Amino acid sequence: MSLHLKSAAELGRGLAAGEYSSVELTRHFLGRIGQGNGRLNAFITVTGERALDQARRADAAIGAGRGGPLTGVPLAHKDIFCTDGILTTCGSRMLSNFVSPYDATVVERLAAAGTVMLGKTNMDEFAMGSSNETSYYGPVRNPWDEACVPGGSSGGSAAAVAARLAPAATGTDTGGSIRQPAALTGLTGIKPTYGRVSRYGMIAFASSLDQGGVLAQSAEDAALLLEAMAGFDSRDSTCVDAPVPAYATQLDRPVKGLRIGIIREFFGEGLDPATGDAVQAALDAYRRMGAELVEVSLPALPLSVPTYYVVAPAECSSNLSRFDGVRFGHRCRDPKDLLDLYTRSRGEGFGTEVKRRIMTGTYVLSAGYYDAYYLKAQKVRSLINADFKRAFADVDVLMGPTSPTPAFRIGAKVDDPITMYLNDIYTIGANLAGLPALSAPCGMVGGLPVGLQLIGPHFAEARILAAAHAYQRESDWHRRVPPAWA
Repeated sequence: MSLHLKSAAELGRGLAAGEYSSVELTRHFLGRIGQGNGRLNAFITVTGERALDQARRADAAIGAGRGGPLTGVPLAHKDIFCTDGILTTCGSRMLSNFVSPYDATVVERLAAAGTVMLGKTNMDEFAMGSSNETSYYGPVRNPWDEACVPGGSSGGSAAAVAARLAPAATGTDTGGSIRQPAALTGLTGIKPTYGRVSRYGMIAFASSLDQGGVLAQSAEDAALLLEAMAGFDSRDSTCVDAPVPAYATQLDRPVKGLRIGIIREFFGEGLDPATGDAVQAALDAYRRMGAELVEVSLPALPLSVPTYYVVAPAECSSNLSRFDGVRFGHRCRDPKDLLDLYTRSRGEGFGTEVKRRIMTGTYVLSAGYYDAYYLKAQKVRSLINADFKRAFADVDVLMGPTSPTPAFRIGAKVDDPITMYLNDIYTIGANLAGLPALSAPCGMVGGLPVGLQLIGPHFAEARILAAAHAYQRESDWHRRVPPAWA
């Protein structure tokens, strides 16, 4: 088997067994990036020299018997995570010259686990988008069909892993930005419980919703990476001080007797019929494995999209106020005065979608509209959370489609924001409630992948990873590779 077709877990085992070195592995993936990134636009920055240096150190650690399951395994980081001495752009002109002076906690912890950083992946500008078309660096293309989007905002990470330019990659999920691209590119992507992974050094979009996570080939890979990333960090006041389970050792939990709630609201109007059939086939596989399927209703869940598009823009309006052309980032030429510096720096530095969300957020937070919009949205958010709590009193895991359709063509929805926003209709609820959620590949429609979404109660990452792993032992969808990239 070619090295790039192995999962991150398999590569780790091969490194430990001395079948190849980390330097050899890193050169292999850097070569694939060099050959393929021009087609996909998945990477903004490639860190070849640093990667080879990390690989040499990983080989030394393995040789000295100090290696772990991820030592020497290459990966990529979404360009929203700060990386010491390396460009960190957030896919925006505003930060196109920003070299971070420190590492994000996620980057720090994965480096401590011995991983090798191949580079920084393209993304929707400041993580605002569902298709990876809003990046200042241009759209990312889906390896399954290069005329199609890979999903967003973690589309660069998704495209890189799907095309096997990297074994795994980090991502962030504010309203579905790990799970939706995972579904559209045939990957396993997990968003952990809010507070499970530190947000320190992860450039903020919407602080009460953002959460770091993983895009990888399998649930086993996701378990290994999440275990290395997760845990308390005193530098992030929203990070939860709770022990991190050994996720990879809990993957073999039995499915027999698992109560799976099928979310009624996810199977109505708007779901592509062929996508629905693929998801139903996956649910039937769980039934054959001994799980019990129960239909559940979450009546407030259909309100998640309008709720999200009040809460998220409000928080983005506040978070992005720091980018003013004064301290760092893009600065306009020859400002006449302070007001001109602010307006032209922000006007030139931000793209259309970011400006749209800043304006929306500023409006809903204004004195005359705070109660009518922002406060009401927070009340509806509480109702959505209550729906999930009631459901989990009766079932162990919730399941349904990740995205209403397979990947769509680049440019098809970019001029219609409302239609674009509806791509996240099945994923937003988990963010509003702070729940862990995972997408796993479960079929193909018209040659494009389809994802099954699994949602668990707070801090039940081990449960949904084990449920996904059980399905992946019975299917090979996660093993499928785009033909042009095999």
